Amino acid sequence: MPRPRRSGRWSAPALTALGLFAAARLTGAAAVVVAARLTGQHPLGVLGRTWDSLWYLGIAAHGYGARTLHFGPVVQSDLAFFPLYPALIRALHTVLPFLSGGACGLLVAWTAALAAALGIHRIGTRLHGPVTAGVLVVLWGLLPHAVVLSLGYTEPLLSALAAWSLAAVLDRNWLWAGALAALAGLARPNGCAVAAAVVAAAAAEVVRRRGGVTHRLWTGALLAPAGWCAYVGWVGVRTGDPLGGYFAVQRRWGSSFDLGAGAVRTVRGLLLHGDRFVVPTALLTVALAVLLYALLLLGRAPLPLLVYSGVLLLVTLGGAGFFASKPRFLVPAFPLLLPLACALATTWRTRPAQALTVLGALAGFSTAYGAYLVVYAHTPL
Repeated sequence: MPRPRRSGRWSAPALTALGLFAAARLTGAAAVVVAARLTGQHPLGVLGRTWDSLWYLGIAAHGYGARTLHFGPVVQSDLAFFPLYPALIRALHTVLPFLSGGACGLLVAWTAALAAALGIHRIGTRLHGPVTAGVLVVLWGLLPHAVVLSLGYTEPLLSALAAWSLAAVLDRNWLWAGALAALAGLARPNGCAVAAAVVAAAAAEVVRRRGGVTHRLWTGALLAPAGWCAYVGWVGVRTGDPLGGYFAVQRRWGSSFDLGAGAVRTVRGLLLHGDRFVVPTALLTVALAVLLYALLLLGRAPLPLLVYSGVLLLVTLGGAGFFASKPRFLVPAFPLLLPLACALATTWRTRPAQALTVLGALAGFSTAYGAYLVVYAHTPL
């Protein structure tokens, strides 16, 4: 992470926002623990070994190629999962062997979530001041799918790397921006959105300065996509198809980019036969994300934030399969919350009671829905 400046990255507003975010996520985790106990499940197992967490823990323990599942035409291979999170779990378990793999995964995810909250606050402060920044962090912690920030998932890690990379771009710190974007590209498939943001910002800077830029910009721009390209290329070589191997792995999972045609078919089936609570919530969340992106465009947000959020939204909307998971894919798209944060910050200054009512309602829904999603719903998270 970039070294803190004396301008106050660890200022009282930042620490207050971090405390509120931590309280929101601890409450969410506590609700999951209570629900798990009520249903006879082990709380640590629910938090640290849910759905995709099992794949990452398997990679951390045994490496790639140890697990492949067959469901008719669907072939689920661990090669679909990017390596940074399991590598961090393995490293932490090596240092702290008395912790289980699940506990190490949670520790990595929770640390990353806190780092992400600080990075998001830094961006919000730079653009709109500390009040809006604090509201932005709290809103991010109260998303309907913010429960994944309390689980052993990769969204916290991607969010942290993205937030600090984007903050570095806004500060014109190109080497940090590129290095963190490269790491983001090793965290998740949609980590390529961070690289796209860095490259777009660098290209705009070259045009603005008519080519008169330092070698740091060129180095950062070249570094940014290196992580994502390296893993995709490695999977391609391993599968015998250097250019298309990774995408073939994804297709065998039932996941591909088809401009949303598969998502439409999936939604139709889920509405008829799927969970009657999860699917409508997912639909509403995705629709709101599109609306918020339009507001972000109208508000003339900085180019890197627009590119980053736009690529995440494009990948989410255009991908086929796992529609119920699409809101989770948008959790790292925190810039989409900027219009809401600005509006709520204004309300806070003029009508604080109404602002507290809104935040209280969001907190209640996020906590209850998160527990339902993890413990009671039988839909892949």
